[in-house]
Order: sequence, then structure tokens, then C-alpha cells
Amino acid sequence: MSKALYWFTDDLRLQDNLALNSTLYASSSIMFIYVLDESLFSATNFDHVHLGEKRLKFIQQSLLDLSEQLQQLGYELYVLKGHSREVINHVITQKGIEVVGSHLGCGYDERTTFEYIKSDNSNVRFIHQHNNLLFGPQQLEDKDLSGSFSKFRKKADKLTVSSSVEETFSETLPLPLAIDSTVIEKYMFKLDGSIPSDESLIQGGEKVALDYLEEYFSTQSASSYKMTRNALDGKYNSTQFSPYLSVGNISPRQIINRLDMYEQQHGANDSTYWIRFELMWRDFFHHKAIQKGSSLFKFAGEKGARPLTTYYPQRFKRWCNGATQFPLVNACMRELNETGFMSNRGRQIVASCLVNELQVDWRYGAAYFQQQLIDYDVASNWGNWQYIAGVGDDPRGGRHFNIEKQAQMYDPDGAFQEKWSSHANIFSEDVDMVDWPVMSEKHGH
Repeated sequence: MSKALYWFTDDLRLQDNLALNSTLYASSSIMFIYVLDESLFSATNFDHVHLGEKRLKFIQQSLLDLSEQLQQLGYELYVLKGHSREVINHVITQKGIEVVGSHLGCGYDERTTFEYIKSDNSNVRFIHQHNNLLFGPQQLEDKDLSGSFSKFRKKADKLTVSSSVEETFSETLPLPLAIDSTVIEKYMFKLDGSIPSDESLIQGGEKVALDYLEEYFSTQSASSYKMTRNALDGKYNSTQFSPYLSVGNISPRQIINRLDMYEQQHGANDSTYWIRFELMWRDFFHHKAIQKGSSLFKFAGEKGARPLTTYYPQRFKRWCNGATQFPLVNACMRELNETGFMSNRGRQIVASCLVNELQVDWRYGAAYFQQQLIDYDVASNWGNWQYIAGVGDDPRGGRHFNIEKQAQMYDPDGAFQEKWSSHANIFSEDVDMVDWPVMSEKHGH
């Protein structure tokens, strides 16, 4: 049995955490660490930071919840700020760590950093797995991921989702391992225990996530989800599980297991299947992100067909600020800027607008979403933007949404646009309107 370090990343929960379980079993003493990587605060992502203010607040709430849970079990959660490789290596060396456990997600930068840390510490045993998937890599073959989502879905429909592991901590727990004072002095990040609870923003934490899971399935919303999922607004119209999934407050297995219970009680239908279907989409994007590596962020994607777009600073700025000539796009962007959230349909509309109407390089939009979204998920965000731009895994090429038609379908009385109309400056016509491409009638979804 060994001295262990468990490095929390996007798995901020104790329940159904397989990598954490395995690390506990392999250790006689253990410490728990979370690292806020310095690089996330630099505006190196197409002039945007990788971690925005609202998501940082959500992560801090999640860490406070995790810290309280660990304290009840006699442990500390050490939240450190620095470069992940440097911090983890420093702790391994200082404490003579023999086992490092970690969730290993699908982000290219995160996976690269993890590989560096492994190669720096060849005598250390690393326990790692992707904690936030429905289907493990061992359940899939390369050919299942070699094409579009439809191909993946046919295979996924036949696969079994394992039951979630409810009990993480057994009666015989490893001893707590304290961190050195030198590490605290150099890297310690003080969690803000007085984070204001802004009711308009989604709150983070495993406890909040599990309570919300029960709350959602105590309504009949799952039985009508397919009909309401494209709504621009309204509680329970979408599941709103995505923020909790993005930082790992909850696992997709836990959602599926709870959905199974709901179906046993209320019956299964197209809508309950659609919740599974969208979790499958999420899995598809995660598996594809691992496979794509850095090409997930490339202008031309894997295919190498460069979109006919470029970077127009003025147009992009107006899109970010919700000050374009399209009221529906403006409303969606203002909601994003104020709340850190936007409906799935809204995301598709504003992304299509940036790429097709404004002809701006899609990567700037993806980077802005990364900075602003509370529920940012590297695979789903960049994968969906690739789809819209026509450089993803979509056999139909890009997606072009007719904005006027979308407004008629999803905001016929203009209530959503009206709700957000007073939240920013209106569009000012100091750009020659000839400069703006005309809306296409194609693909009026």
C-alpha cells in the first residue's frame, strides 16, 4: 500500500467516481488536490481567456462543496494555482508520492499535460480513466467512430450503460496525507467561501447537482422533453444537466440510471429516449475529441477544407455584445453574457449567424463560448462549432439556419427577444450594410 495523491480535474464529485475508487483502494495514505492552471487565465485563446468569470465561480462553488464533504471524512482538499505540470511534480517529489489518481478527460491540452507528468515520474503508478462517459473505450472499436454520429448511435443503442457506483468511501479509509507548507506558500489558492449566491446563475456542487437530478425527475418534464427541448427559455424545457456534467458534479451514468427509474414508473416514450440520445451525442463528441487531438481546434478540421470565412473584428465584437442586425441573435448573446447559459437551439442559431451571415472564422466564436459558458465542455463546444462551420463529422457539410424562420418558430410572440432587448446597446448602423451578407433561405431548420 502506498502514499497517494488524487488530482481532481473535471470530476468534482465523490459518488460514481471510478478513478477515485481505484486510487483509494491502492493507497494507505492519500491527499486530494485541485489545480487551477495559470494558463486558463491568459487571453491566448483567439484573444479570449480559457476560463471565464462565471464558470470560475461555478467551479469554486463545486470545490467548496467537495471540500466540505472531504472534511466530514477527515480530509483536506488543497486548491492550488500554478502550472499543473510544475505543481503536481513538486508535490510528488516533496511527499514521495507513489500513486497518482486522476480523471483523464478528452481535452488535448489536459491529456498532453498528463502525459508529460507521467513521463516526468516514471517510478510512480498512475491510475487514470475517463470518469464522465456512458461507454468506455473498451466497449467501442475504431470503426464505430470512423464516421458520423448515426453510425456511432447504431452501436451505442445496443450497448449497456453500467450502473453508477454509489458508495465511494468504504469503512477502511486511507490515512490523510498533509501537504507541505512550502507548497501552500507557493501555490495555495484561497477559495472564496463567501461567493454570493446569485439566483439568476446556476449554482455548482455535487449536492446541488444530485438535488436537481431528483427535482427534474419528480416532474413529468422527461415525458415531453422532445417537444420542449428546442425552446429558447423556461425551466425544465431542457434538462439543464450540462453545467453539472461539464465539471463532473454528476456523471452521465447517474442520469441514465435515474432515467431508467423514471421510465419504470411513468413509462418510456420518444421523449425519454431523446434524453438518452443527447447523452449519446455527448459521448460521441468526447470519444471523437480524443481521436481528433489537436485537429479539433484547426480551422479546416480533419478534412482540410478551409471555410470561406475570415476574422472581421467589428462584426465579431457586435456578435459578442449582442449588437448585430438580428434581434434573436442579440437576445441569445445578451442572455449568455448575463447568465453564462444559452439554450441548445440558441447556440445553433448564433453560431450559424457568425459563420454564415457574418462570415467570421468559427474558432473565434468557439473561443468566446469557452470563455462565457458555465457549462463549457471542450468536446461538445468545439465539436458543435465544427459541425456548424462544415469542418466536423457531418456528412451534410455545414449548417445554415434561417434566422427569421427560427424566430417565427421559437419566439413567435417575440417574448424572448423582448425579455433581453433592454440588456445591451441596440445595433447601430455605422457599417455599410452592403458589407453584411444576405440571409440564405437554405437549411431553414
